[in-house]
Amino acid sequence: MKARFTPALFAHAEAVLGQLLRFEYPADAVVSRYFRDHRELGHADRAFVAETVFAVLRRGRSLEARCGGKLSDRGLLLTVLTVTRGWSQRELAPVLRASEEEWLAAAKAMPESEFSPAVRSDLPDWLYARLEAQFGVEEVVKLAHALNQPAPLDLRVNTLKTNREAVLAQFETEGIAAIPGPLSPMAIRLREKPALAKHPLFLEGAFEVQDEGSQLLGYLMEPKRGELVVDFCAGAGGKTLLLGALMKNTGRLYAYDVSDKRLAKLKPRLARSGLSNVHPARIEHERDTKIKRLSGKADRVLVDAPCSGLGTLRRNPDLKWRQNEDSVAELAIKQAAILDSAAKMVRPGGRLVYATCSLLTAENDAIIEAFLASHPEFTLTPASAVLAKHGITVDGDFLRLLPHQHNTDGFFAAVLDKKA
Repeated sequence: MKARFTPALFAHAEAVLGQLLRFEYPADAVVSRYFRDHRELGHADRAFVAETVFAVLRRGRSLEARCGGKLSDRGLLLTVLTVTRGWSQRELAPVLRASEEEWLAAAKAMPESEFSPAVRSDLPDWLYARLEAQFGVEEVVKLAHALNQPAPLDLRVNTLKTNREAVLAQFETEGIAAIPGPLSPMAIRLREKPALAKHPLFLEGAFEVQDEGSQLLGYLMEPKRGELVVDFCAGAGGKTLLLGALMKNTGRLYAYDVSDKRLAKLKPRLARSGLSNVHPARIEHERDTKIKRLSGKADRVLVDAPCSGLGTLRRNPDLKWRQNEDSVAELAIKQAAILDSAAKMVRPGGRLVYATCSLLTAENDAIIEAFLASHPEFTLTPASAVLAKHGITVDGDFLRLLPHQHNTDGFFAAVLDKKA
């Protein structure tokens, strides 16, 4: 159902955008809080507001270039609706002023060829330069285009409670268009974005929302029944729940994080999941005594490291404007320290998996190269070989997923096995 476009709805979008462009808080948190404060907005209205303001975050740099400089929040909204979403001035009539018609038509007519590559890609100069150095000019154009599209909605089926075929069959009877994910055996991809928070299958724990790329980390870990497994940076626990299901709800699975707030989000998900082998615990830092107690005891440790998040720009477009070269350098120091600490927990013959949702070599390849140079007891196991055992086809020693190639978030992962 499409929202009815009115001046009031446009005013809501303008109010949200004004908050977002301060870049004080993550965009999804700002939008969620606004919707909680404005419960009068229906599902279609919320979808219009969210999609429109996120489109501005994605394309703001080229939108401003079309208009010759910094635009007001109102100007950005009019331009994104015209240029990116293809609305005509007739469709904008409820809010368009006569004085705006001429410059808006000129903005729409301006050819992209007049912009620099970074502006055309809607990336900050520093990020464009790094990605061009890594991927080359032609590839970075495709990557940037993919990063500026909305992400699809992916689900992970909880195999403790059901299977993918049963969920797909249920969706079909309800008219929810869905297909099996092409990579993860547990993934379902929805064609649209229906409201699922009150769906019976969600409430009973049959599925969770999780990007298909993220699901592959569980298959890289390959946890076995009865093992001691650690999710070192568990966050809200999406990968914890995946690992628990792969372990068939046996063994011990520790979910560590430095944030009480993030771990609190795990509790209702854990209750739905049916898992009883998960032990969430807050840690102060990567050298916490809880970590020291597990020294040399863990069969498998997952480090989904704090990172720039630049692989998730399809769903978190504000990150490209919130991160910078200094923040990436600080993160790399933290990532190396966390990986070093996590490695101490791994028993001889055990496995350590390092992952980020970043695209940058500084947070990925460089971290692993430095780690292997200083930890000769670990060897790199090709990710492609591990995943092939589960019927998943990817290339390379590292897992490297890219939005324009795999239609997932950008992910990096390395499998590090400790010599027995």
